[in-house]
Amino acid sequence: MKRGKRYLEAAKQVDRLKEYKLLEATELVKKTSTVKFDASVEVAFRLNLDPRKAEQNLRGAIVLPHGTGKVSKVVVIAQGEKAKEAKDAGADFVGDKDLIDQISKGWFDFDVIVATPDMMAQLGKLGRVLGPKGLMPNPKTGTVTLDVANAVKEIKAGKIEYRVDKVGNIHASVGKVSFTKEQLAENIHTLFERIVQIKPSTVKGTYLKNLTVTSSMGPGIKIDRDDMREFKK
Repeated sequence: MKRGKRYLEAAKQVDRLKEYKLLEATELVKKTSTVKFDASVEVAFRLNLDPRKAEQNLRGAIVLPHGTGKVSKVVVIAQGEKAKEAKDAGADFVGDKDLIDQISKGWFDFDVIVATPDMMAQLGKLGRVLGPKGLMPNPKTGTVTLDVANAVKEIKAGKIEYRVDKVGNIHASVGKVSFTKEQLAENIHTLFERIVQIKPSTVKGTYLKNLTVTSSMGPGIKIDRDDMREFKK
């Protein structure tokens, strides 16, 4: 893959064989951002997982202490009192059959859908549309719930979803280049603790093989896993 001049200059600042301490890595990811906009910062966990095994197909959600730098647009599919609770909590769009019909016609001006359990039978009919986009509500991520107000507040506060990809890795956005190195480090460490916590008992050998942080179109920077374990927020 051919790389641009700015990327190549940024890459010279990174030792590809070195695993950096967490704060060194987050400082470096800020320095090596090559774009003019406020780039997203992402982490990639290379895990020893086989997603074909149900217990190793990890999926969930977590609220990062400093959010992601992006305020998500939230749709809530609910009726009656639950719809009112969602509106009061700050949901961007609230409805039931009307919103489901709107989505079925190609409307996707939102980032997350929250639904009450009683609405899932109707919403489930859009599985072929919502599934590939990663928008189908799921109890594992807290997006199928009766506590719609709390779900909305958490998403607005910076809740992210994570899930294992087809080769057993997890990628997630953990902030923006404009964040301080400490904020990025705390977000990464929070997600790291969750990934360690949910290690399946059936995993043999090294669970976390590699951990890399990068900015949009920037070079990857490896993080020292031992330093990560010792990091104090």
